[in-house]
Amino acid sequence: MTISRRLLLAPLMLAAVPGALAGCSALITGGGDPPRLYTVNPRTGGTGAVRVQWALEVPVPTAPQGLNTQRIALRRSAVSLEYYGGANWVDVAPEMVQSVLIQSFENSGAIAGVARDATRLRPDYVLVTEMRDFQAEYDNANGPPLARVRIMARLLRVLPDRAIVAGQSFEASVRADNTALERVVVALDQAMGQVAGQIVDWTLRAPGTAVRLAPAP
Repeated sequence: MTISRRLLLAPLMLAAVPGALAGCSALITGGGDPPRLYTVNPRTGGTGAVRVQWALEVPVPTAPQGLNTQRIALRRSAVSLEYYGGANWVDVAPEMVQSVLIQSFENSGAIAGVARDATRLRPDYVLVTEMRDFQAEYDNANGPPLARVRIMARLLRVLPDRAIVAGQSFEASVRADNTALERVVVALDQAMGQVAGQIVDWTLRAPGTAVRLAPAP
């Protein structure tokens, strides 16, 4: 997917949205102005983890159909999933999350190599992830929503048997400071940053992985 640099918001530079969202917007219905584009950012800087000498593949996360979309999801009940009108992520959410994870590993400065697929390097391990939550939750009718991100991660050793080395669920929730969509996206960005940091630290410290080098700077 090709997006102009003007629309790629990194660091996060949120487009203004007219007015606050009183509750939530309706479903996107087509017609009218094109949707505004938003993104979440990778974690920056080191993790404090020791440096490793192995390479990692990070495939696109799997996700339920409701999250496998460019639309920004919200919940007002446990049994329904809706979307903000007039706004999209810059990419399909799982592909955006894949980019965030890869760049977070790169920014850690603590891994020999990381890539989207095995054609770009010969990975020693594969990080398989599943998006289980990636939405704003309106748990208080009169207040701003809670941004929730939950990702299940499994680390697989490539050789000799693609065995699962470790598995764990990672979750973070951040309360938006008001109901405006740009503030909701900021909260989702913060929650995703926390989860990305947790996944990077956990992966680099997973037991049974290859020999580690000196501590990362």
